[in-house]
Amino acid sequence: MAGDVLTIENLSVGYRDGRYVRPILREVSFGVPRGKTVALVGESGSGKSTIAGAAMGLLPKHRAEQSGRILFRDGDREIDLTRLSPSAFQKLRGSRVAMAFQEPSAALSPVVSIGTMLTETLSMHERVTAGEARRRAVEVLAHVGFPDPTGAMKRYPFELSGGLRQRAMLASALICRPALVIADEPTSALDVTVQAMALKLLGDLQDELQLGLLFITHDFGVVANIADYVIVLRDGIVVEQGTMHDVLKNPKSDYTRALLAAVPRLEGAPFALNPTHARSSAIQTLAPVWKERIGPPPGSPLLQITDVSKTFTARKRGLVAAESDTVDAVLGVSLTVNAAECVGLVGESGCGKSTLSKMILRALTPDSGTISISDGKTMRSVTSLSGSALSKHRARVQYVFQDPFASLNPRLTAEEIVTEPFVIHGLGDPAHRLRWAAALLELVGLEGVMLMRHPNAFSGGQRQRIGIARALALGPDLLICDEPVSALDVSVQAQILGLLDGLRQDLGIASLFVSHNLAVVRAVASRVYVMCRGRIVEAAPTAELFANPHHPYTKALLAANPEPDPDRKLDLAALMQGRASDPAAWDEPYRLKKGAKARYKTVGEGHIVAIA
Repeated sequence: MAGDVLTIENLSVGYRDGRYVRPILREVSFGVPRGKTVALVGESGSGKSTIAGAAMGLLPKHRAEQSGRILFRDGDREIDLTRLSPSAFQKLRGSRVAMAFQEPSAALSPVVSIGTMLTETLSMHERVTAGEARRRAVEVLAHVGFPDPTGAMKRYPFELSGGLRQRAMLASALICRPALVIADEPTSALDVTVQAMALKLLGDLQDELQLGLLFITHDFGVVANIADYVIVLRDGIVVEQGTMHDVLKNPKSDYTRALLAAVPRLEGAPFALNPTHARSSAIQTLAPVWKERIGPPPGSPLLQITDVSKTFTARKRGLVAAESDTVDAVLGVSLTVNAAECVGLVGESGCGKSTLSKMILRALTPDSGTISISDGKTMRSVTSLSGSALSKHRARVQYVFQDPFASLNPRLTAEEIVTEPFVIHGLGDPAHRLRWAAALLELVGLEGVMLMRHPNAFSGGQRQRIGIARALALGPDLLICDEPVSALDVSVQAQILGLLDGLRQDLGIASLFVSHNLAVVRAVASRVYVMCRGRIVEAAPTAELFANPHHPYTKALLAANPEPDPDRKLDLAALMQGRASDPAAWDEPYRLKKGAKARYKTVGEGHIVAIA
């Protein structure tokens, strides 16, 4: 169309694999109007990033076969990007067509300051003096919301928070005032409150600069808050496209309806889990390994954390010598997990969730307070364990990690990964271990024939199932699930949540489910603890917490969770201008000073809230 800044016509892409060409995109067509946002939605492997790579001229020339047209309109010019030479594309890329990537930590050079990155980008595409380049860089940093744009020029990416790194990447994309920005999952790595502010920023910048924005995502909640139009992609084929309101309110494709149904929500009926029930044959095979499970009966306390604190000493550079500063990673936390119960622990990056998890495993030792676990008869202190007793404790408490690819050794087969706990603890001979490994894969919904495959041969959901199988190997009483579905597509996410719920029901395994996503926690947990700046700020039964939140931080988390509903936009006023996680910004009686422990007020049955 004439008003489109980008038009894709019958784009097909395939990758050569020997004599075979594997199709990735099949005759994809759509447009991005000037000043509008088009959301490109689909699961991993659907071809979303391939479209971005084709539009940016970044597909591997030696492997990719491409047909169709990609038309870019810049003023009176119409350019077919598929016909551009590498040198011509280099001039266009970053100046008139820019890209914002998913993970700012990986996209920004750790040894180049923010100011140098911006001024070099500008100088590469425009003839400007050093002073003009610096002025424009400071201007664009202010534009994307840096609180101190002049000071940020000297900062390196590792000195910035995740939200500020994302803003720095947006500044890099906008420094040359492009006509089109392609954003590939630019908010998926951010906490929900930071994501909400980033979405507002993108919307404001688009209105002001009249950018065309191609926004690639798998999150329909984000789509509802930023998109004008939606393209749904599956296996390289467009299965549905239309206005955001029409696609979300009245989807025509069965695939679109299935994706929307798989999204956990904050309101209405809780997300319906479909528990994957364990096969009795697999449980019987593993009985010799699991015979020593000694946890208490369901409903009895399994893990008790009482007034636990952990402080780290950070070093900062002074004018003369290094000065020290302290960080209260965990401050006076108390928490209980009962046998066969799933408890949610919710908070954003840096709140202390991971530090608390490591102390439960005794990977870290608390400075004060007690962590106790039941041996079936009495509660035993974790901090006093050593030697073989500590080894047995770690067998009873297992970890499921966030990133299933990073947590699996790429050189080991699935069999070697799953049997490693047996080897470490000296259980069984090779024949027994192989039989147990096959049973573990069966337990998590995989086939025994997959044992010889390496991690790169599995999908993301299958890799997470292998991680869960490894965690189950020694028959634990407690799983610590650290963001176990945040890296997965919504349909795969639903499968993994169903698997974990089935294991809880069938095997009586308790779990501490750590997440920043309240909608996911609502689906799986019976009770929820909300953590901020090292403190538990609110705790309640799940239904009570969502129906009657008290603490301003809990309210901000709920307000920041995007819902896939055009009629329920994000409530940005509840985010307190990005200061929702700052205890000094909370209203009385919730406001807390640095280093101060909270007191707790009971506001309902099992419902407590932190106050000063």
